[in-house]
Amino acid sequence: MKKFWLLVLPLLGLSSCYTPQRNCNDFRTGTFEFESFLDGELQKTTFVRNDTLEIDYFRGSQDSSSIRWINNCEYILTNLNPKNRAEEKPIHMKILTTDGDTYTFEYGLVGETRKERGTAKRIK
Repeated sequence: MKKFWLLVLPLLGLSSCYTPQRNCNDFRTGTFEFESFLDGELQKTTFVRNDTLEIDYFRGSQDSSSIRWINNCEYILTNLNPKNRAEEKPIHMKILTTDGDTYTFEYGLVGETRKERGTAKRIK
């Protein structure tokens, strides 16, 4: 048992030193894809983002949202043309990690505790 701990403790120590990359400025602007399961089907959303505007393309329709950056890794999306009350609620987006041309993010309605995660890939 003592040998086990002699092997495991150094590994735990090394893993606690790992800090994931977070180069958020590299993902402020560009064209990205995000895939998610909706109604049991894999759906792809493409979105184009600059410093103040994000345009989403999903299932043949287009939607625009304004962007207000909180810091380099967090921003608030507000739908510019909401079709119902649910779409009026702003969404808080937070980039958690970056890796090459992808980033992992967390999102949820502003003021709500429920958060979801996803991964987006830069395509342009």
